[in-house]
Order: sequence, then C-alpha cells, then structure tokens
Amino acid sequence: MPLRSPLLLLLALVLLATPARPEGSRLKDLAVVEGGRDNQLVGYGIVVGLAGDGDKNSEATLRSIANALQRFGISIPSTTLKSSNAAAVMITADIGPFLKPGTRIDINVASLGEAKSLQGGVLLQTPLLGADGTVYAVAQGAVAVGGFLGGAGGPGGATVQKNHPTVATITNGAIVEREIPAAFVRDGFVRLLLHQPDFTSAARIADAVNASFPGTARAQDAATVAVALPAEFVGNEVAFVASLGAIESRPDTPARIVLNERTGTIVATSTVRLSQVAISHGSLTIKIASSLGVSQPDAFSKGGSTVTVPSTRTEVTEVKGGFQVVDELPSVEQLAQALNALGVSSREMMAIFQSLKRAGALQAEVVIN
Repeated sequence: MPLRSPLLLLLALVLLATPARPEGSRLKDLAVVEGGRDNQLVGYGIVVGLAGDGDKNSEATLRSIANALQRFGISIPSTTLKSSNAAAVMITADIGPFLKPGTRIDINVASLGEAKSLQGGVLLQTPLLGADGTVYAVAQGAVAVGGFLGGAGGPGGATVQKNHPTVATITNGAIVEREIPAAFVRDGFVRLLLHQPDFTSAARIADAVNASFPGTARAQDAATVAVALPAEFVGNEVAFVASLGAIESRPDTPARIVLNERTGTIVATSTVRLSQVAISHGSLTIKIASSLGVSQPDAFSKGGSTVTVPSTRTEVTEVKGGFQVVDELPSVEQLAQALNALGVSSREMMAIFQSLKRAGALQAEVVIN
C-alpha cells in the first residue's frame, strides 16, 4: 500500500508549530482531582438465547446453569443439561467517581468459552465486584454485538464473519448498588494529578492557580500540585474545585517524534530541535525482467524446429542523491521544509529521523510504533 505524501508531515508539523494560545488549556483537561478517579468492576455471568451458537457442553457453563436454576428452586444435575444456547462470559465495567445508587453504567461482555457468537443473547443478572471483592453494581440485559457470524460451517459449508461476534456491549446495562467513597479534600488540600507528569507543567499550573488564589498552590512533584482550601470556601468545596477547573494554564510539550511504520504516519511536536547537520539522500533501483521468445525456421525450410528462447533484461536506475546542509533550526516547521526539499517519501523520512537520532543531531525522543 503506498505511503502517505510527505505533505502530511508538513501539515501536521505546521499545525503543531503554530504558537499556542496564551490562555492555554483548562486545568480540568490537564489534571484530575485526587479522590475523583474511576474504578474497575468485573463479574462472571451467563448469556442465554444463543440459538445453538453457545458453548458446546462446557463443564463450567453447565455448572453455572445448574447453579442459576437452583436459585429458583430447581435442582437438576449438570450432566443432564445442554449448553448450546448459553455461554459463559466475563463482564467488565468502569464506575466513575461520585456515582450514586440507582445510576446506570455501560458494560462490556466477552465470551469465556467456545461460543461462536453472542448475537441475540441476554445476560442474566450478574453482580459486578471491585478489587476489594465488594459488589458495587448489578448487570443484566440484552447484549449488542458489533458484528455477525453467518453460514453453516463444517465440511462443505462456508461462514462469513464480521468483526468479533464473541464480544458485546450493553449500554446502561448495570445499575450502581453501592457508592464508592471518594474524598476530594484531604487535610485542607485539593491535590491535582496531572495526566502527563512534567515538572514545567506542574510549576506553570501552580503559578496559574496562585494568580487566581494567591499563596494557595505548590507543586509537590512532576505529577502533583497541592492547593490549599481558602477560608472563604470552607463548606463550599465544590465551588472551589469548579473554579480550579476553569483556570487555564499552558502545559509544556516534550520534544518527541512518533513514527508509525504500518501507516506511514509521522507526528512531531513543536519543540523538536536539530543541530547543524548535512543530509544526503539517494536510492538505487535494480529491475530484472525475464521473458520468453520464440525461434522458428523460415517458411518452406526443410529442417529446423520451433523452440522457446528465454531472455533476461536488467535495468539499473540510480537516483541522484542530494546533499543538503541543514543549519540549526529554531522550529520544526523549517525541519519539515528541509526534508520535503529532498523529495523523500514518508518511509524514507522515518529512516532519516532515525539516522539523525543515532548521529546525535536530533534533540528529540523518537518513538516507533
């Protein structure tokens, strides 16, 4: 598949090199308040009504069905049951902070056994547990599969599959039964946890908070900014946290170049710098083509026979290399212009970036996906 044009790199770099807005980003987009984090829930359940696409008499599934029936006063040995219409599944969900009992959350359902598809199934009532083993939500409902599986399969049959029919979701499929305790003010402080830890960003956030609430903020480390609760907000902590979230700060961006060799995508931050260096680019292409010719005697000749004659043609093409001196660049935009002036493709740009890093001329982190 042809790689994308180098102009894509120039466009991305120019956008990133555009001067940032002086007001920056909101603190609610740069950090989270300590104590207001999400938590993970997990549960084991049964999906029924699969019309023959379920587990093929798995022992775990059969025992689960027998246990479910026993809750309703029906005692049947698991050996007498069939599980072709049911599947054992694992349910996962994220429960956000401050969710009260009665609110609903989305859940993911994934087959645990050998079920072919969960399409058309219904999840039976399943408790969802936290890491402490406590039930925080209960899940139930019809699953929605983002794919399908069609066809009879087996010898002489054919099947058609799209996406993963053994993974499903249920929107608002779980009801919160227990609120997870969360305290966002501890010892008179509100602590902001940065999404991208950085000493410069933490210091700038502290300065921005102190500009609105003098003498309240202090950067504890690269990831934490502690803000003292002002006396006028005692008893009204929610309003103070809301005010903090609206404060704007400009985060620092590390010098980083991300290379995705699968798609040919190159993304670089505006802080990338390049020392004085000379770049030469050229390529050698060798094409070898084989063909078959026919040799036959002249018309009305008395001897000879028609034979096949192979022939080989070799063509060597060498592109003239360009040796361009790149001065010390103040911006990544000029770096993109210099590379595009060499007329290189996206894949060749990736090789040049890696060579520049090995030469010590590129002051940036190179990440290869």
